Amino acid sequence: MPNIKSAAKRVRTTKRRTIRNKRIKSMMRTTIRRFEEAMASANSENAKAALQKALRELDKAVSKGVLHKNTAARKKSRLTKLFNKKAS
Repeated sequence: MPNIKSAAKRVRTTKRRTIRNKRIKSMMRTTIRRFEEAMASANSENAKAALQKALRELDKAVSKGVLHKNTAARKKSRLTKLFNKKAS
């Protein structure tokens, strides 16, 4: 338990941010999983929509400071590569 007022505030802030970051990461993982499921079902229209949603979630995570931009770029590249491989 922190003794200093500013340290106590930092604990509260960290808890809030942790919850927010977990929510954003969870949403991101869910959309990626839905894209992978759409790819497995071989429905290209659903897969394309799911890919766009997954890319949007990755961009949101970067803008909110949850993911580093290079990490998101790598994930986006891999998802797009997977989609293009199955589409052709």
